[in-house]
Amino acid sequence: MMIWDFGWGGALLLLIALAAASIRILREYERGVVFLLGRFWKVKGPGIILVLPGIQQMVRVDLRLVVMDVPSQDVISRDNVSVKGTAVVRFRVVDPQKAIIHVENFLEATSQLAQTTLRSVLGKHELDDMLAERERLNVDIQQILDTQTDSWGIKVANVEIKHVDIDESMVRAIARQAEAERERRAKVIHAEGEQQALGKAARSRQGAGAVAAGHAAALPADAHQHRRRQDLDDRFSHAAGHHGRSVETGAGQARLTRAPSVAARAPSCGG
Repeated sequence: MMIWDFGWGGALLLLIALAAASIRILREYERGVVFLLGRFWKVKGPGIILVLPGIQQMVRVDLRLVVMDVPSQDVISRDNVSVKGTAVVRFRVVDPQKAIIHVENFLEATSQLAQTTLRSVLGKHELDDMLAERERLNVDIQQILDTQTDSWGIKVANVEIKHVDIDESMVRAIARQAEAERERRAKVIHAEGEQQALGKAARSRQGAGAVAAGHAAALPADAHQHRRRQDLDDRFSHAAGHHGRSVETGAGQARLTRAPSVAARAPSCGG
């Protein structure tokens, strides 16, 4: 009888232990990929789930965004310049089933793929493009990674190139090139300024010539008017002098006419 009681008690304890071992608690950002006798069964979570020990197995998958640093990569650019590039990749798991079944370790696989993609993309561009067009390079790397990791259930949010390091000799060469470019621009600006000044001077001379031509065209008209006024004045003065002489001549003839008549009357008076 005691053995029977112990058997029931042991069975109860075994059930309690089995139930305790079957309980799994998954957080909000976690999912559980459950296998039943080695075959994929379903994805569970979040919350409390039951996994039968010995029959079912569960693999936890974190759905939060992962920020991964890409180690420094030695790259030969398209214009044969040796550089070292580093980047950061941000991605997350969107399909836990694919992330567990289709790839052994999705974190390591994504890291290796990011390194090779960084070397491949940077090697296709020249150094000036690496320094000036990082946004476009970031988009290219992100699109390549997102396409290749889609079968792993991973979504690459974005990629950013952190550093593009070059040798000191190349830094000095770039500095000399930049200085030469600044001198060239200064000379071009100076030449453009001189050209603009010459253009303004030419326009000023043209304007002065036009004004002088206008004055020269106006002078003959003024001279013609002056000559007309002078002719009118001369005619008027000539006419006035002729009229005066006419008046004087008439007065003299009148005096001469009166004088004989007086002389004719004088003898008669004497007689």
